[in-house]
Amino acid sequence: MKGYHLGEFEEIVLLYVTILHEEAYGLAITKGIEKDLNRSVTLSSVHTALYRMQDKGLVESRLAGSSTERGGRRKRLYSITNAGKEALWNARQARNKLWSLIPKTTFEGW
Repeated sequence: MKGYHLGEFEEIVLLYVTILHEEAYGLAITKGIEKDLNRSVTLSSVHTALYRMQDKGLVESRLAGSSTERGGRRKRLYSITNAGKEALWNARQARNKLWSLIPKTTFEGW
């Protein structure tokens, strides 16, 4: 998936997959975005992004064991792939490059 560019929301979701590591599933990602970024998102938008990134090979998923707190349902856990790591790294490098091009006086006195 060389040269794939992440959209802003995909980047955020992929960052949370990486942050949550072994516990990355839809609801945990949604709650993390809402708590840490103070941004309202729906579970369905997170799932849509996860499915899209899985189709592109940026994440992979597996079903975890069922639990009584979930009524016997199993969680789908996500993990980042090497292609996902490359896409995330490239997004970070692009942002860092753009930030470095901003004139130093831009934020003086702000």
